[in-house]
Amino acid sequence: MPEKTKFALITKPKDDFNIIYLNGFLDAHTAPKLEEALKNLIENEQYKIIVNFEELEYISSAGLGVFMAFIEEIREKNGDIKLCCMKPRVFSVFDLLGFPLLFDILESEALAFDKFNEKSE
Repeated sequence: MPEKTKFALITKPKDDFNIIYLNGFLDAHTAPKLEEALKNLIENEQYKIIVNFEELEYISSAGLGVFMAFIEEIREKNGDIKLCCMKPRVFSVFDLLGFPLLFDILESEALAFDKFNEKSE
């Protein structure tokens, strides 16, 4: 059985975007890693962020809170956080708390890129 505190993230730049790939379990113990990654992007004036949830198995309210903590600041700087590739059980947590009203949650990275490009046209 996998250890529930197992978590990893990788940030990859692509054009003027940054993609954060999440893996494992995002909870109160691991949320600071995501928080640090988002802070680093903001400090480097990188405001177009796509978060890929394809390998994320679990998210707690602490993990959700990280997105809420940064979204306003990023949008004030004409950026956004687009979320993509969620497994149904992860999406259900976002859906339960009304996140689809606040964030674009898309099926693929390609759709997330398209959504950013729609805004800039």
